[in-house]
Amino acid sequence: MRVHIAIEVVALVAVVAAGAALARRIGVSAPLLLVVVGIAVSYLPFVPRIELSPEVVLVGFLPPLLYSAAIKTSLVDFTKHRRSIGLLSVGLVAFTALGVGLVAWWLLGVVAQSIGQEPLPFWAAFAIGAVVAPPDAVAATAIAKRVGLPRRIVTILEGESLMNDATALVCLRTALAAAVVAPTVLHVSLDFLRAAGGGVLVGLAVAFVLAKIRRRFTDPVLDTTLSLTAPFIAYIAAENHYVHASGVLSVVVTGLLLGHKAPIIQSAKSRMSERTNWRTIQFLLENMVFLLIGLQTRWILDALGNSPLPAWLIATATVAVFLAVVLLRPIWIIPTTLLSRRVLGPSRPGPVSRRALIVVCWAGMRGVVTLAAVFTLPENTPHREVLVFIALTVTAGTLLVQGSTLPWLVRRLRLPGPDPAEDALQEAAVLQGAHRAAIEKLDEISSPSDPPAVLDVLRQRGEARAQAAWERLGRPETEYETPSEAYRRLRIAMLEAERTHILKVRDAGLVADEVLQRAQNALDIEESILDRDEDDDVGGRSEDLRPKMLPGGECEHLAESPVVVAPNTPDGCEECLAEGTTWVHLRLCLRCGHVGCCDSSEMKHASKHYDGEKHPVMRSFEPGETWRWCFVDEKLG
Repeated sequence: MRVHIAIEVVALVAVVAAGAALARRIGVSAPLLLVVVGIAVSYLPFVPRIELSPEVVLVGFLPPLLYSAAIKTSLVDFTKHRRSIGLLSVGLVAFTALGVGLVAWWLLGVVAQSIGQEPLPFWAAFAIGAVVAPPDAVAATAIAKRVGLPRRIVTILEGESLMNDATALVCLRTALAAAVVAPTVLHVSLDFLRAAGGGVLVGLAVAFVLAKIRRRFTDPVLDTTLSLTAPFIAYIAAENHYVHASGVLSVVVTGLLLGHKAPIIQSAKSRMSERTNWRTIQFLLENMVFLLIGLQTRWILDALGNSPLPAWLIATATVAVFLAVVLLRPIWIIPTTLLSRRVLGPSRPGPVSRRALIVVCWAGMRGVVTLAAVFTLPENTPHREVLVFIALTVTAGTLLVQGSTLPWLVRRLRLPGPDPAEDALQEAAVLQGAHRAAIEKLDEISSPSDPPAVLDVLRQRGEARAQAAWERLGRPETEYETPSEAYRRLRIAMLEAERTHILKVRDAGLVADEVLQRAQNALDIEESILDRDEDDDVGGRSEDLRPKMLPGGECEHLAESPVVVAPNTPDGCEECLAEGTTWVHLRLCLRCGHVGCCDSSEMKHASKHYDGEKHPVMRSFEPGETWRWCFVDEKLG
């Protein structure tokens, strides 16, 4: 028996890995492909019947999936878009649950009774509405990021999918309670406030306690171990019999706060270890869930054959619920968005464009919560097998129809995704400011007794990191290797030689293995930094680089300076041409038209020009770049 279980688990993991790799290779979404694979595999004669237990999914799968998404979500961005997220995660879910409930109740209740079949009670109809109401936390953002949606839309979809599960599960709990006692509006309101408010309070408390404990953990293994237990601690603390709050909301709040505080409460090694472990766990769980969704198909269809309802009514109800799920989303989003702008004014980041609104309306894929929640319906629920089939159809249908067409819709609407060149520009500006702060601190704490060579090394390391980011912004027409690229190439070769020597010492058995492991880890950390630089390198450039303003806006020098002036020479750095030296990138003085080389270049003539002439503003002289830089205030424009 144990061998069979092990074989099944290994087979699931192998199919997940192979399916995800194939999806990346052919350029489709992994959730979509794995659902299709699961449906096909469920009909193979040697595949055993696999059923998703609601307890396993709601307690074992959902908390870690939500937590892994929450710790990567920006709390600042989440707060900035709280109005849009609230309208979707609370208002839309309740509206969809009620709308779908009315459709299901009329078809499976009124119409079924008219043809002599047992009617579906309204509480069960509202329950299926709550089941299919929440879009999935994984499917929407996975597809959104893959097709390159604007970050604002991705943030809104992530926030919606993180919070809406709590609303849906509270609605489902209310519906199931109505099977016993008819609830009043006051009872439902108080239950929702208790679940939501209690979940937030428990999440705040758990995050506070865990943050206090994790500050004392310097060992990455211990810190990561505590991180792996965090979602379950938050979920159990909220869902226990005495509190009876929303465990889902508690997990999300805990993850948001701990992710926001990670740079303060964790060491660099702990953060690296946590990121790697949670990426692996999230990859396995989320893809396994979609495979399991597909594997439910066969036995759900087999159970549907025992339903006393005629096939035409089942088909009509299924199609009607699917259409209601798809149509109710824009019916809610468009009017409430326009109304909120009129009543409350534009949100702080500015109004969402019409094209973006269309994408948000269409990005309503369902997933794990829908299929897990439907199995919590009591066994004696009238037409339970039909409701389970409806949940499966809505889940698979939205993934296949909306998920497969979302990339086409984004391309059709020509929504601008994140600009990698603009990202590199902002990263360079941030690192420049960070380097300036580091140098100021070094000047403050250094003393005449400190070795000058050490101080020079410290200054060069920070400067090299900032200049490597600036080098990504321009690509000369020739295949010139920038200093940071040359450093990366040479240092990786040196690390390989160092690693080869360590392995020779290991094989000779001359040094203790623990000592060798520490030396190997030091090389691995340095190589991971170099790999990160190469992975994040901007391979392409936008045709027109217009950076967003950094906090603080333009300074007076940027506001007064022109955007373009005639260069003294279009052929390159004036001093480099005269001296016969080589430049990396070019900068144009917006006061006198001087063309000099950037600080990544050996001679740094642009900065030297400012030191001598005190002309405050220069701009990039690289093709297609329009950013300007103020030497005085160190701001972008």
